[in-house]
Amino acid sequence: MSNLRENLKNKKRIVIKVGTATVTYAETGYINLDKLEKFVRILINLQNRGKEVIVVSSGAVGIGRQALGIKGRPRTEEEEQVCAAVGQGRLMMIYEKFFNEYSQLTAQVLLTKESIINPECRKMARRTFDELLRRKVVPIVNENDVISVDELSYGRFGDNDTLAANVAALVDADLLILMSDIEGLYTDDPKKNEKARFIHTVARIDTELEQMAKGVSSDVGTGGMATKIAAAKIATYAGADMIIANGENIYEINEIINGKKVGTLFLSREHAENEENEIAQEKPQYRRAGKRLKKTKN
Repeated sequence: MSNLRENLKNKKRIVIKVGTATVTYAETGYINLDKLEKFVRILINLQNRGKEVIVVSSGAVGIGRQALGIKGRPRTEEEEQVCAAVGQGRLMMIYEKFFNEYSQLTAQVLLTKESIINPECRKMARRTFDELLRRKVVPIVNENDVISVDELSYGRFGDNDTLAANVAALVDADLLILMSDIEGLYTDDPKKNEKARFIHTVARIDTELEQMAKGVSSDVGTGGMATKIAAAKIATYAGADMIIANGENIYEINEIINGKKVGTLFLSREHAENEENEIAQEKPQYRRAGKRLKKTKN
């Protein structure tokens, strides 16, 4: 059987999403400068290895909330948009500072859902991403919350997991990495059920698997496991493998790219079909965490 994790070493175009809990301190909501600087170094090293990297970064609303002295989550859409408007510039300023230390160019890319679903907008967005990557510029992506007000005309992604999956599909990425505040997918909430088992590899997303998804897991982000499963469906259908990993240790990104057994790996549709053919030939054991969840040694 092919070593699925080893295949990750060959990924060329990679989208990495960092959640709010990854780039800020949970206790205060302020930006974690130490971790963000390490993250930037990892990105530049990946580029030095010949990878193309795109970042989808949370944190703008949280930073804006702190700057404006707002306690807790924004209570209205207007309040959220104000926080995003204030925070986005501050977040990019921090990214720019760290990237500039290594003479690395970055670009801010703000998207609405129309950017993805409108054919002309999608074509222009794809062309821009391709040109940025050709010029070795690191795109830093976020939703344009300030103008994403009309759900019918524009629509909203709702969370950055979904945004990242749509970006991965847009640019034909080989791999999507979601760095969050959880290690990956379990058969149940491990905080409530000590018998919950960790799932290393998912070959196919079915109804039973989706039922395992839980709600929002922290008070600083907007996406829980349900949004990550939804993101996995988008990314894997588009041909990208996807991994959910814990952003507490940002260096896990390197371990993922080096083929280490980190997080939960969701196989792209193409890889899943190939793997199922090999499974049929070699008759391995299955884990009943879902009808199509596969027990592997990788």
